[in-house]
Amino acid sequence: MSQALRPEAPKGVPQGTSGGSLGGSPGGTPSDAALRARAQAVIPGGLWGHLNAARLPEGYPQYFTAAEGCRLRDADGREYIDFMCSWGPMVVGHRHPAVEAAARRQAEQGDCMNGPAPVLVVLAELLVDTVAHADWALFAKNGTDATTACVTIARAGTGRRKVLVARGSYHGAVPWCSPSLAGVTAEDRAHLVAFDYNDTNSLDAAAEAAKGDLAAVIVTAFRHDFGRHQEMPTPEFARHLRALCDATGAALILDDVRAGFRIDLAGSWEPLGVRPDLSAFSKAIANGHPLAAVTGRERFRQAATEVYTTGSFWCGAVPMAAAVATIGELLRIDGPAHMRAMGERLRAGLDALSRRYRLPVRQTGPVQMPLMIFDDDPEWAKGDLFCATALRHGAYFHPRHNMFLSCAHGEAEIDRALEAAEAGFRAVAGR
Repeated sequence: MSQALRPEAPKGVPQGTSGGSLGGSPGGTPSDAALRARAQAVIPGGLWGHLNAARLPEGYPQYFTAAEGCRLRDADGREYIDFMCSWGPMVVGHRHPAVEAAARRQAEQGDCMNGPAPVLVVLAELLVDTVAHADWALFAKNGTDATTACVTIARAGTGRRKVLVARGSYHGAVPWCSPSLAGVTAEDRAHLVAFDYNDTNSLDAAAEAAKGDLAAVIVTAFRHDFGRHQEMPTPEFARHLRALCDATGAALILDDVRAGFRIDLAGSWEPLGVRPDLSAFSKAIANGHPLAAVTGRERFRQAATEVYTTGSFWCGAVPMAAAVATIGELLRIDGPAHMRAMGERLRAGLDALSRRYRLPVRQTGPVQMPLMIFDDDPEWAKGDLFCATALRHGAYFHPRHNMFLSCAHGEAEIDRALEAAEAGFRAVAGR
């Protein structure tokens, strides 16, 4: 690999290694700039949604050619320690050998067939055994499928319409919950009632507004609104929400799409002692293979049989085999504990650098899904400069969105990333 295509090596990492090799060669691969130009002609806006690197600081790559463990290579041959994990799906690491072997074995037998493979039942049994509240499981393809199914099942099971949703929370990319209002009608959201996360008074007021017609409350595992400090749910809020749903007969829906299998394998609110009626999972469930799941309590089993949830690819066997292997690996190594330990190491290192360079920052959210925002940075100038500089030194951070750790992150990778982070702090201090 050409030295000119590598990022600046962090202190202590030999030039030409960038923290590890992915193997192979980028020779002949079109550059990132060329691919962006071609995409503009055939894809609206060049790309869509959160995957569009045009929203990131200058220098961030849009296209990638290889990934392994917790490392990425972009179309220009530069390698990075990855702290986005494909925006969450990579929980045991890119191209994990056991997961990919399970997927290959299933692919050799069949994937999209006239009906599901036996692995469907195996995975459903595994989820019921693993997720504390689960008496049953259904499968889909992405998080929006799962959250929408949860809301639909709750309405079918209660015979009611209103759903309480926290202001600013993200639950998917369809009209009832999309962050964009383009193409959305008032009717799409006619039965949503807003409340403020972690605010029991606001929650009670929303429930009162929906009195007699309250089907569900849907809530994220923690507050992870884009571009603001994250909030963990307080035990009082979680317990109050459970009591409210019990008193009204509404369903408590936990949107565990983002946090599922990183905080606790039994469900992200299990440490709080609060169990939902329905949960939505996706992202980390199959380590990058396209899959989502809904788990639910016995009370909503019949409703789940009555709603129409289906898709041509929803019974694909390969992602399900990958999910069985992924969850099995997480159980084997206690994946959440490993990610928590590495997240604590990263958080402590960033805190020490913040003090060393006298640049106050606030780190929020679970350490497995960290977010760091500089104090006094309303226009994101400090955060953008920090991340762009760290990127050039081989660490892929994000200035506004929560990041993700995986089981592939070890002490050596965290320490190398902190060396890249030091370059970022140094750049901000000298601006």
